[in-house]
Amino acid sequence: MEIIAEGLAFPEGPVVMGDGSVIVVELSGGRITRCWNGRKETVCEIGGGPNGAAIGPDGALWVCNNGGLDIAKFQNASGPGNEGRIERIDLSTGRCERVYDSCDGLALQAPNDLVFDADGRLWFTDLGKSVDGHHTPSGLFTALTDGTSIKAIHRRAVSYNGIGLSPDGQYVYCADTHQARLWRFERKVESQRPTWIATAPGPCGFDSLAVTAAGNICVATLFTGGITTITPEGATRHRAFDDTYVTNIAFGGEDMGDAWITLSSSGQLIRTRWDEPGLRLHFNG
Repeated sequence: MEIIAEGLAFPEGPVVMGDGSVIVVELSGGRITRCWNGRKETVCEIGGGPNGAAIGPDGALWVCNNGGLDIAKFQNASGPGNEGRIERIDLSTGRCERVYDSCDGLALQAPNDLVFDADGRLWFTDLGKSVDGHHTPSGLFTALTDGTSIKAIHRRAVSYNGIGLSPDGQYVYCADTHQARLWRFERKVESQRPTWIATAPGPCGFDSLAVTAAGNICVATLFTGGITTITPEGATRHRAFDDTYVTNIAFGGEDMGDAWITLSSSGQLIRTRWDEPGLRLHFNG
């Protein structure tokens, strides 16, 4: 295990770039940061609570912004500027623009993680907000990057967080935080009930995920601290890391055998070798 960056304010959403850097969001800091081994630079002071991130077909960085999250209380802030939204960042200038903040006239609550399919369509989860003991609805959404179309695929989830695509693009996987369950959707079916794949054992929660070239789903696992790898058939295995908030994993390197993992409670981005190569994303930097 190699520490790539530390002193980060609850890092999430690692994006492995072609120049050897890794871009992360700092959820508690409201900013986007580019990390090299031992060096950091701010890309954008985005505000709110940046969560998931990915390079889109336009070469820009797309970010799920939950609007601001109190990490200690797991309770979303309210007030002006704290709306959940999907944002686009021009990496050459740092300019940030809001693309979506509602769907069918209903406000997005806390967009969490995102992925682009081969057609350049955006898929993202909305975790929902917990306020005064009440949790607003969570769900799965899909949208076009030109800002003209957004659709709700499923609005009745408990707490969808991580999202990824199967290698053949047929399925969309969603990890549910509070249930520690992995669900599967068919990408080309608009109205459907999700298929249950697996539930992690023990007192844990699921965060973001990445898919391997073989189609296994590697889910960052909270509280028990590690990565839970789930086969498409539902078998699970766990690799532990020394942090109770292991929140995300991304693959890269020449052979896609390196894994970058965010250890959020300790504010670290680490790199380690993985036991199987990751799936190359359709768009990257």
